[in-house]
Formats: sequence, structure tokens, C-alpha cells
Amino acid sequence: MNRILKKLIYISLISINLFLIVNTTQAQYSKPPLKQVDILISPNKADWKYDLNEKASVDIQVLQYNIAVPNVEIEYQYGREIVGLYEKGSLQLKNGKGKLNLGSLIKPGFLQLKVSTTVNGYTYKNEVKLAYAPEQIEPTVTLPDDFNEFWSEAIAKNKELPMDAKLMYMPEYSTGSVNVYLVSFQNYKKGKRIYGYLCKPKKEGIYPVLFTPPGAGIKKIEPYTKYAEAGFISLSIEIHGISPELSKSDYNNIKNAFNEYWFINLDDKENYYYKSVYLACVRSIDFLCALPEFDGKNVVVTGGSQGGALTMVTAGIDQRVTAIAAFYPALCDVSAYLNGRVGGWPHMFAPKYQKINNTPEKIETMRYYDVVNFAKNIQVPGFYSFGYNDHICPPTSVYAAVNVIEAPKEIVVTPISGHWRFNESNDKAMQFLLKHCGL
Repeated sequence: MNRILKKLIYISLISINLFLIVNTTQAQYSKPPLKQVDILISPNKADWKYDLNEKASVDIQVLQYNIAVPNVEIEYQYGREIVGLYEKGSLQLKNGKGKLNLGSLIKPGFLQLKVSTTVNGYTYKNEVKLAYAPEQIEPTVTLPDDFNEFWSEAIAKNKELPMDAKLMYMPEYSTGSVNVYLVSFQNYKKGKRIYGYLCKPKKEGIYPVLFTPPGAGIKKIEPYTKYAEAGFISLSIEIHGISPELSKSDYNNIKNAFNEYWFINLDDKENYYYKSVYLACVRSIDFLCALPEFDGKNVVVTGGSQGGALTMVTAGIDQRVTAIAAFYPALCDVSAYLNGRVGGWPHMFAPKYQKINNTPEKIETMRYYDVVNFAKNIQVPGFYSFGYNDHICPPTSVYAAVNVIEAPKEIVVTPISGHWRFNESNDKAMQFLLKHCGL
């Protein structure tokens, strides 16, 4: 009887763990929760892509519990992505269905449509963006003549600083197949340290290394063992030099002091905040390649948003990188706002910031830090995935960077997604990296 009870408990614990793993993954990557009323918008082209000057139309349905809502009215507006919503109107949908004819674009970019309706006193919204010749989108940022020299010198100077790497085994995070270590090493200035988590397969052998830079913000990081379980030695870092051993309340206090860190020293390319961050990415590769378990050939990088930007930056300035997977990269073509087009996160040249940031010094600084100019140097296979409905890292800005890459690239677009990704996209990225490393 005790044996049966123990088995039932064991099975229950396994079920709970699987539930937590699946739901944690879905919370991070899957579409937002369902609503009682959905507004479905379906373009008349299955690939969501149009030629220049080609007029688009969409079918619209308003469904409550998957049943069409009769005689409902929608409000709509459409125009160029984010910066140019110019046509407005309303449309009565018979039996909850209707068709809306849109205009077209004469330049490569995205046509954005926003729709709203009110049912039983509640307002519901949805939006889509339709692509017009997106592969023809060109960046607005230009490449400085001394771009490569600037970063070569910065990296060489950083290498003069002793790494002074420190590792501490973390049994509370380790698993039956993965050892986890808290890591720190010097970067940029003497005494300034970068912290992160190293995850290594317990089985003896040599392995490819994987670096995963973080998304934006100041938040407490935790180790992620799945890459190591798949056969990588992985390193994730915190870019601000804050130990993950601090409490969440400490992090919140520090966060206030680093508010909008992407603006710090923006007028000085030699001391801009992201200089130490980009150098930390190269130093992370230094650390991984020095490990005795490194297989000596496979170095991959993957991340999303700010992490997607840092993934591309690392590949653009470190020739040891052999493959990357970048999701909705930030910091792409940020100067586009100054040229009548939407730019990428952190939108430092968007209209609300132009009074303080639209200066020759700040514009010049960003030429040395814009992902577009690093993308021009990428020479390794890459996996790039993003959605059309992303307002944080708009697709126009992402295409501006991805289009300049001449190396082999696999582009996976999920038109309906915003600043998040589906599990399927995540799986494809992992398969891409595993295949590249021969795992």
C-alpha cells in the first residue's frame, strides 16, 4: 500500500513539474489570454505581403464565444506603421462579418490597421500590419568610416583588463544532468564586474557553447538549464553589473537609479552606456571559449528584444561566433524617426524625445551602436524571427537590419504576434542551433 501511495505521489509531482514547465514557457512565448469577444482580421493575401501600390482589403469578424455577433459596428483607422494613422471611419457588420478596403503604400513598409468595437458595454480592440515589399526596406542610419576601428580598439583595450573570473557552484539550481554556477568577471573598468549563470552538462565531454544575452530592463536573473540539457554549455548574463544574489527589493531600488539607462551618456560615443554592454558580450565569449569543455569550434548566441540586438551585435564584432538566433531585435535603425519613419526600441528619436535627443552628438553616437551597422558585418548563418504586430521593436526597424545581412539567413515571420513569440518559433530556433552544432 505504501509503495502504491509513493508511486501516485511521484506521478503527481511529475505532472505538476510538467505543468509548471509548459505554462512558464507559454507565459513567456505564447499569445495573450483569450477574451470573450474576438475581432478577427484576415488580409486578402495569405502571406500578408503586398506589392507597392497594390490595394489591400481585409475581412473582419466579431465573435463572442466563437459565434458571430449580429449587427455590430466597428471603428477603424489605418495608415503607415505607427507614425501615420490617417484614415478613420466606422463600418456596420451584418451577422458580425464585413469587408474593409484599405489603401496602399508607395514605399516599402507596413500599413497598420486598428479596429475596435463595443459589446455589452465593453470595448474590444485588435490590429494588424500588412507588409509592403518589406525586403526592400533600407536603413536610414549610415556606417561611420571608422566603425570597425572603433570597436576593434575598444575590444583590444578591454582585453588588457584581467578577466578575474570567479565561479561558485549552485546546488540549489543544479539538476540531475546539469551543474549550475554563479559566474562573475571583470569588464570595461577595473572592479566593474558582470554577473551571470553558467550551466554545464554533468556528463564528461566536450560541448558547443551558447551565450544568451538578456532582454531590456533591470531584473533579477535566474539560470535556465534547458540549453545545457540539450547539449550546450550555456552562459546567461546580467548586463548592469548587479549580482543576482541580491533580493528583488534591492533590484527594485537599483532600478530607480538606472531609469532609462539607454539614455546615459548618449552624447558621448566613447562613454555611452551600451559600450560596456557590447564589450561584456565579447568578454562572455572570451569566458566560454576558455572553458576546458569547449569543443573548440561551435559558438552560438541567441536572445530576444534587447537580447536579440546583443545577439546580432556579438556576431558583428566577434568572429568566433558561428551561428545566431535572434528574436525581434531592438536598437535597429533608431534614427528612422528623423527620416519620417518608425525606428526601433528604445525609440530615443521618437517625437516625444526629439527635443532632448535630436542633437548632432547623440545622432552621431548612435551610428556606432545601431544594430544595422553590426548586421553588415555578420558572416555566419542566422535565424531571425519576429511579428508584424510588434510596437516595441517594429517590423520596419527589424527588416532594416536583417535586409543588410549577406550571410545565410532563415527568416520566420509570425504576422499576428507582437513583442512575444510562439512555442513553435522557439522550437525552430533551437532546431536551427542544434543542427548547426551537429547535435
